[in-house]
Amino acid sequence: MLVVAGATAAVQLLCVTHLIPPTTLIAPSAMAVSLWQILQPQSGLYPDLLATATSIIATIVSASTVGAIAGVALHALPRLRQVLTPLLNSYYAVPTFMFYPIFIVLFGAGHLPIIAIAFLLAVVSMLTSTLSGLDRIPNVLLRTGRALRLSRFQTLRWLLLPACTPALFTGLKLVVTYAFIGVIASEFILSGQGVGYAIANAYNNFDNARMYGLMLLVIIVVTAVSLLLQAQDDRLQARRTR
Repeated sequence: MLVVAGATAAVQLLCVTHLIPPTTLIAPSAMAVSLWQILQPQSGLYPDLLATATSIIATIVSASTVGAIAGVALHALPRLRQVLTPLLNSYYAVPTFMFYPIFIVLFGAGHLPIIAIAFLLAVVSMLTSTLSGLDRIPNVLLRTGRALRLSRFQTLRWLLLPACTPALFTGLKLVVTYAFIGVIASEFILSGQGVGYAIANAYNNFDNARMYGLMLLVIIVVTAVSLLLQAQDDRLQARRTR
């Protein structure tokens, strides 16, 4: 926290003394003023905020659900997992943004291509986290399930999934991160609406105040969400150590 405050104060001083020209970077105080103006109803930003929030939420829900289900399925099918492991290991070496022309042809120029790109970016993190959590479950839990004569579904529901909750939550945190990255970055090139589009539009029109105000908004929202998720993760870890 002190490091962030010190860096902010240093940037403020450099901008106020014009050692950094305003055409390059505006002072953090000016960013805060611009952010306040942007958040006013008359700024016209709320449709962009709604579009971005909708895409991010859709990405989080779809990627976390599909990734968890796929992880459970691959864990139950070791031969298929063995075949797909090289693909999963090299997955993030492939830039998902190269698929955007295909998604535009398939889904049009609305929100769906943006969600599809962000989904591809996020889903594997949940899948691999689910596999990692299931792999680390002690054999004693499996023997307990067999002793209680639980079905496969009951074993998964009552023993395996609760035991790998920390890994699932780690996957969720990664999904949230990739959802923000994928949606906002995609809006730069794919959309005529959204926070990413608004930042790109401000940049193209040399409106530094609005651009940096929007960037500050993204930083604040992402930081707040990350802190909330980390706090919840700490609670889960504390319960496991009791």
